[in-house]
Parts: sequence; structure tokens; C-alpha cells
Amino acid sequence: MAHNCLQCIKYLMFVFNLLFWLGGCGILGVGIWLAVTQGNFATLSSSFPSLSAANLLIVTGTFVMIIGFVGCIGAIKENKCLLLSFFIMLLIIFLLELTVVILFFVYTDKIDKYAQRDLKKGLHLYGTNGNIGLTNAWSIIQTDFRCCGVSNYTDWFEVYNTTRVPDSCCLEFSENCGLHSPGTWWKAPCYETVKIWLQENLLAVGIFGLCTAMVQILGLTFAMTMYCQVVKADTYCA
Repeated sequence: MAHNCLQCIKYLMFVFNLLFWLGGCGILGVGIWLAVTQGNFATLSSSFPSLSAANLLIVTGTFVMIIGFVGCIGAIKENKCLLLSFFIMLLIIFLLELTVVILFFVYTDKIDKYAQRDLKKGLHLYGTNGNIGLTNAWSIIQTDFRCCGVSNYTDWFEVYNTTRVPDSCCLEFSENCGLHSPGTWWKAPCYETVKIWLQENLLAVGIFGLCTAMVQILGLTFAMTMYCQVVKADTYCA
């Protein structure tokens, strides 16, 4: 009976980690595709230029693949060391995520102020050599969200040292339309607009976060249960 239980947990954990590994492959693939085709798209921070969507996906995908691989081999080989390693790695990631979420809610106001200050610094890199990612990101955000600047369209005046905004701020796009009067530009601040959009989609973000946590807890449960079963089997055989 104990042997049958161990075999059931073994194959369940193997399938779980195989899907985990395949998910990591998918995330890594999307990250590499973004890095190759989009020039590190979505690099908005001047303080953290490597914090792009492509780099985040590549790092995340690599970690998920490694953890999934360790879990698969540990399950199929019934290896106590690999099972415990998988459990510890997944537990560390889970605790780090939990810590980040708690810190985010505790220091929301300070994070808001820092983010706006950093984004305004990043505006000065718009359109400069080697910053195609930042330039593309701002152009797409301003066009899609119908906004202009971080906290106001006048943020761009400091960048150009004149009454001008990027063409992506225009109500109707045309070449050099950013030189026209303010009446032809979007007035909404991008930071608040994106923030409101996230708040309106908070349910979807919450469901995604909850599903991620449940998957990790399920992985931790599988790993520890199988580890205990292997230890019992070894003790019984001895």
C-alpha cells in the first residue's frame, strides 16, 4: 500500500514538474524573442537599465526551468537530496515573493515617489543612442494609454528645453506634431493612468498571484510528501 502511494506521488510530482519545466521553456523563449526583436523593449528605468521585460522573462524562465528539472529528476529517481533541494529552492522563492508583496504594501507611498522620480530621469534618455528600448516603451505607452509625460505633459519641456513633446503625445499623430500647441496633445499623466488601469484590473492580477502561490504550495506539498515517503521506504528496507 505504501509502495503504491509512493508511486502515485512520484508520477504526480513528475508530471507537475514537467509542466513547470515546459512553462519555464515558454517564458525563456518569449524573453529571448523580445530581446532579439524588440531591443530590450520596456526598459523605462534609468537607474536599472537592465530591468527590461526581456531580461526579467529570461531570468524567470531560467530559474523555473532549473527548479522544474531538479524536481523531475528528483521525483523519477526518488532521490532524497534532489527532492530536498527542490523543496528548499521553491520555499526560498515563495518567501521572497511574499516579502516583496508585504514590503510593497507597507512602502507604497515611498515606492510611488521614487518610481515617478526615476521615470522622469529616464525621460532624458528618450530618443538618444543606445536607448531604443526606453524610446519604444514610452512611445507605445503614450499612444495606447492616451497620456503624456510621467505626472504632466510639461515633464517633456525639461527634456527638450522648449515647449515640445514627443509625437506619440499627439491626439492625431503626424510628423513633428509635438511642436504644435498643447491643445493637440494628450493631457492625462501616464503614471496615474497606468496606475488606474492596474487598479481596474486588480482582480485579474490577484487571481494570477493566487494561482501562482497555489502552484508553488502544491509543489512544496508534493516534494515534502514524497521526501517523507522515500525516507520511510529506506527506513523500512533497512
